[in-house]
Amino acid sequence: MKTDIEIAQEAKMLPIKDVAASYGIGEDELELYGKYKAKLTDGLLSKVKDRPDGKLVLVTAINPTPAGEGKTTTTVGLGEAFGRLGKKAMIALREPSLGPCFGIKGGAAGGGYAQVVPMEDLNLHFTGDFHAITSANNLLAALLDNHIHQGNALEIDTRQIIWKRCLDMNDRALRNIVVGLGSKAEGFVREDHFVITVASEIMAILCLANDMNDLKERLGKIIVAYNYAGEPVTASQLNAVGAMAALLKDALKPNLIQTLEHTGAIVHGGPFANIAHGCNSVRATKTALKLADIVVTEAGFGADLGAEKFLDIKCRMAGLKPDAIVLVATVRALKYNGGVPKDHLKEENLEALEKGIVNLEKHIENMKKYGVPVIVTLNSFITDTEAEYQFVKRFCEERGCEFALSEVWEKGGEGGISLAGKVLSVLEQNESNFTPLYPDEMGLEDKIATVAKEIYGADGVSYAPAALKAIKKFEDMGFGHLPVCMAKTQYSLSDDQNKLGRPKDFEITVRDAYVSAGAGFVVILTGAIMTMPGLPKKPAADNIDVKEDGVITGLF
Repeated sequence: MKTDIEIAQEAKMLPIKDVAASYGIGEDELELYGKYKAKLTDGLLSKVKDRPDGKLVLVTAINPTPAGEGKTTTTVGLGEAFGRLGKKAMIALREPSLGPCFGIKGGAAGGGYAQVVPMEDLNLHFTGDFHAITSANNLLAALLDNHIHQGNALEIDTRQIIWKRCLDMNDRALRNIVVGLGSKAEGFVREDHFVITVASEIMAILCLANDMNDLKERLGKIIVAYNYAGEPVTASQLNAVGAMAALLKDALKPNLIQTLEHTGAIVHGGPFANIAHGCNSVRATKTALKLADIVVTEAGFGADLGAEKFLDIKCRMAGLKPDAIVLVATVRALKYNGGVPKDHLKEENLEALEKGIVNLEKHIENMKKYGVPVIVTLNSFITDTEAEYQFVKRFCEERGCEFALSEVWEKGGEGGISLAGKVLSVLEQNESNFTPLYPDEMGLEDKIATVAKEIYGADGVSYAPAALKAIKKFEDMGFGHLPVCMAKTQYSLSDDQNKLGRPKDFEITVRDAYVSAGAGFVVILTGAIMTMPGLPKKPAADNIDVKEDGVITGLF
């Protein structure tokens, strides 16, 4: 069996200008990064902004397991399937982070015959967007420390610096560090921290900004520290906005590549869904909606994280309205939720399937709360049995959900035709009545409780004193109207990664909170979630290499 990277390397790609032409995009509306990658110009975005929008389909999933779910694979394959049915479709994805690529997950370009290409470029440096975000983040950190060193005219309290440096790599040793060691010329000694680039507020800002003016306005609102009087100090006060914007000028433009079947793919931005808002950029999604009749996008991790944030943060801010939601599951993952060890998932086990399918049930219930039609798809594996398929099919149909089997990993677009047909039927026969889960005017604690109870199924919320103090402070500062961005483990509906299935009789523990004033949300830290991941005992990097002819191996 061929690996994902072998399939991708054998692909016959079209020049990206030809893919663009199929959507009415001219060569002068592209900024080429070689033959197969391009950025979309501001001129194109301005030209299409008044066109009517296509239909928006969100792909999400049950909670991730070691057995895999295939959310991105399904997104890519569904876009390809629409093309085979004669529909003008486009997909909108996030860019992969180097942290997971070299860590535990591997690449993030889809899989099998439902991939976006060039796969190696996408998974590594791509068009340099993440490097630009990292540089802009660390420029702000440097300007902050330099301001303190040069006399501290803003009277910044060095005990209340909240801006962190970032790096697009898992590195647990950088979570808590000390900077400024050495002589007086090296600056003030203080505790500092790193987050992974995809958790940086600048990543969130880039993904939520409509244009350069909006980007600069949001950058200026970033709170980097507090002064001795307890007042916020912003990036604007440090005169950092112009220089950061210069670094982000090209990164703000969406990237265009293609699937293995030459469907257009706009891939832009990449915040994690467990520690950030988990969606590709607003610019990418809005542009795709102007260029295609159907846009398929995805949100990270399970529906309790990525989809909730897509619906309650991204759609709220951008005025987007999803027309349908595709919820991805696998028989293997459902059996894992039912208590079957990873090395026994190939065996038919209807009892475990029945026990674990409650995880899917909760996600179906959650998505329906937003008033959007739901289609469930099973990403098939060769070890699945007909009895297991039929059990899941009946379960979904009894709950008023359309159901389809997806075979896109093995067959590409052809394997997604059944799913695409079900989605088209829903789009034609059902109207989306999308409404966010909570209103803007609701207080922050009530918003947290609403997500915890309605989406996670918690009995309530318990707060550490630091969290309550922070939340009250943010409301006093006028940030109470912002949505909440819950930082929580992706492996469970609860904040305990070991509680699989559909946990009951638990509380969500909020240990701290911070405001991302530029992004426009309040981050709520629950359980033991980390904003700088670490590498596993055997990282994916162990298997990655380059042959003498320059061909990369082992990436995924």
